[in-house]
Amino acid sequence: MEFQHELIIPNEGLPFKIFLFEGSRGNYIREKHWHTSIEIFAVMEGELLFYINHEKYPLHAGELLIVNANEIHSVHALKTNKTAVIQIPLRQFEGYFTAQQFIRFEGGVRGGKDSGNPSDKRLISLVQRLYNVYAEKRNGYDFRTISLYYELLYLLVTQYRVTEVEEKELRHNRHLNALSRITTYMREHYREELKLSDLAEMFGYSDAYLSRMFREYAKVNFKTYLQDIRTSYAYRDILNTDHTIGQIALDNGFCSSRGLSKDFRKRYGVLPSEVKREKKHKAAEQETDSLK
Repeated sequence: MEFQHELIIPNEGLPFKIFLFEGSRGNYIREKHWHTSIEIFAVMEGELLFYINHEKYPLHAGELLIVNANEIHSVHALKTNKTAVIQIPLRQFEGYFTAQQFIRFEGGVRGGKDSGNPSDKRLISLVQRLYNVYAEKRNGYDFRTISLYYELLYLLVTQYRVTEVEEKELRHNRHLNALSRITTYMREHYREELKLSDLAEMFGYSDAYLSRMFREYAKVNFKTYLQDIRTSYAYRDILNTDHTIGQIALDNGFCSSRGLSKDFRKRYGVLPSEVKREKKHKAAEQETDSLK
């Protein structure tokens, strides 16, 4: 199975992640991957091409697509586009699971001129408004962002939740959930010292079996995945705090700033100090513009 498990970290201060799709310039392909979050793509300009479990889904401006947890999918952005993406952790839907750790929503392309479902237009409008409010960050945006988010969750569980599923689908879901439960624990305890042997014992696996799970489904070994989590959170801290690189390294489970820099460069192609300088440069430019 040639696909990867994607690590998803919510935006600072939010229970979900929202951003513009990274393939906005076109000529971009996001290879096959999966995650335990519910993902919504809303195309505001341009178009995208999705493949979900071998099914093809063209997506145009004014349309959105719901990707369910554990669905293997890829995204082809051959042309320029502006696409808002929302990733909702599965635990947000506790109390609405059809089975243990399982919930599914009506997938496929929603909206468009041929849509006969009035909820589709409402869903698309909610996603676009949610992105605009969060991106503009006007006074009170944090309250409005959360308000729109819960309105979105309400619409999903009342209008799009599928209540009848086949046993085959549940078995497949349980198969991938075995790893996702472990990676969720790692994301919650990444600042601590985590060992493969300790996690294997905690979740009832042998060291060898757990190591094989990471290689087969996450496509990386345990240590790389753990450092990936720490590096991702460190990146967020660099963008959202004024802490030193050394402090950020220690706050995110690294022994030193040198260790962070090594893994950071491997993942992002730049050093943490470069990102920090670029952040300061953009802040200075914005301050200069505001004085004009």
